Amino acid sequence: MNDADGLDAAVDAGADWVGYNFFEKSPRFVTPSKAAAFAAHVSGGPKRVGLFVNPTDTAIAETLREFALDVLQIYAPVPRIAQIRARFGIPVWRSVHVTVAGDLPEGEGEDGFVVEPRPPAGATRPGGNAVSLDWSILANWSAPLPWLLAGGLRPDNVAQAIRASGATAVDVSSGVESAPGVKSPDLIREFIRLARLPSAPDVAETVVAAAT
Repeated sequence: MNDADGLDAAVDAGADWVGYNFFEKSPRFVTPSKAAAFAAHVSGGPKRVGLFVNPTDTAIAETLREFALDVLQIYAPVPRIAQIRARFGIPVWRSVHVTVAGDLPEGEGEDGFVVEPRPPAGATRPGGNAVSLDWSILANWSAPLPWLLAGGLRPDNVAQAIRASGATAVDVSSGVESAPGVKSPDLIREFIRLARLPSAPDVAETVVAAAT
C-alpha cells in the first residue's frame, strides 16, 4: 500500500494483512514516514507487513522507529532470516522462489513463507513481476509452516489459483493496480470478494493479503 485510498479499500473489504514495500527499486516503494502518515487513521484492522530485500539491521530498525510492523517479509538467504528474527522478535515470512516441486521450502527458522515464481530474466526486483507459477506444484505439498501464494494473481484468476494450489492465503500486488504502483480500490475489493467465495477453496476460509 502506498496511499490512503488503497488502504481504506483493503480495510473495508476485510483484508487480513496489508503490505508496505520498503524496497526502493519497486514502483510500490513507500517511505516509513509516508506510510505512517496515510495509515494513521486506521486502528485495529489488518496486520501490517513490511517488505524488505536484503536489508541491514539498521534499515529495519529505522523503519520500525517510524512505523510499527506486525510481520517482516524478507528476501534474503536463510541464515540472514534467522538473524533478523532473533534481532527484532517480530514474525518473519521468507519469500521463496519456486519453479519445480524441489524448490518448495522445508522450514529453517522462519515463521512462514511467501511462495512465488522466480523473477524473469532481467528483472530488477525479486518479486512483484506479475508472473504466475505452476499452481499444481503446490497441490499436494505438506507445508511445514503457514504460507501465502503470490505471483500474477488477479481478480479473474484468484479462485482458480486457490483451487489448483490448495492455498489458504493469497497475496496480491500488481493484480489490483490500474498502473504500476497505483492501487485500484475497486480491484482490491473485487479480488478479496472473489478470494473469499465459498466455492473458491477446498478449505473453510481463505485469508487475503491485499498487499505489497
